[in-house]
Amino acid sequence: MTRFFGWSLSVVLVCFLCAAAVISMVGLTDSAEETDLAVVPGNTVLPSGAVSPRLKGRLDAAANLFLHGKVKAVLVSGGIGAEGFDEADVMKRYLVAQGIPGAAIVTDNKGINTFETARYTAALVREKGYRPPIVVTQFFHIARMELALQKFGVATGGHVHARHFEARDVYSLAREVFGYAGYAFKQPDSVR
Repeated sequence: MTRFFGWSLSVVLVCFLCAAAVISMVGLTDSAEETDLAVVPGNTVLPSGAVSPRLKGRLDAAANLFLHGKVKAVLVSGGIGAEGFDEADVMKRYLVAQGIPGAAIVTDNKGINTFETARYTAALVREKGYRPPIVVTQFFHIARMELALQKFGVATGGHVHARHFEARDVYSLAREVFGYAGYAFKQPDSVR
């Protein structure tokens, strides 16, 4: 019985490590076609109201796409965090300070999680007739964000990862393995 348990645990560990490797490889391999929209999911806003380094990395990558003519607009999505700030509004202010015209920034104030960001993005893409959007987030989050968009019938025009890395990315990557697996079974009406 002990041998079977050890073997089973080894199989689970190998599968987990393979999944983490695939998520990392996908996320670290940028590919971005010229398109209409970049989608930036929210993240922590500091107690001061400034963007966190992780969120700054996402926004800088999106600003770079816009300033180099790869996208015509940027969607920033987030809700009100524990600090009391609306992530989407803070993100928009940051992008405007980086030279992105306010008229080119779309805010989604209901993007409380990845699935809700995908829901809003899909509706916007259909309403405006946009080409497939580019996903801009941390490398470990890209695969799940793209999967969520697919659940709402939206393909992506590629993705670009934030150039900000930190020690907690190891934890975040492990969490994404489980998050991706959970999203594989989610359907658009199962989450609100």
